[in-house]
Amino acid sequence: MKIAVTAQGNNLDAKVDPRFGRAKFFIVLDSQNGGFEVKDNSVNLNAAQGAGIQSGRNVVELGVQCLITGNVGPKAFYVLQANGIKIYIASDCTVKEAVEQFKAGTLKTAEDASVKGHWA
Repeated sequence: MKIAVTAQGNNLDAKVDPRFGRAKFFIVLDSQNGGFEVKDNSVNLNAAQGAGIQSGRNVVELGVQCLITGNVGPKAFYVLQANGIKIYIASDCTVKEAVEQFKAGTLKTAEDASVKGHWA
């Protein structure tokens, strides 16, 4: 399974970014082999508008089955949900810790957007 995690840095020890659309990076992990790759999201980090939608489309193109993030807005939530990507909320932890929580089944599933649009 491929898992995307919003990250403030480019490694597994980075904090989970509390923003989805304007996250600095997406770390994509392969739960089968433990490998990961880093995807820069600076284009959407500095976007004037539409960051959530575009980041959602980018995550869909990564072929992930689930996303771990601090928060997700309504438009991004719709894009991700429409493409079958499960969303999990993690806060105040590293990417590595969030993935461990996911594997342990302790992360909360987002049933709806966790913030209003244009959250900074």
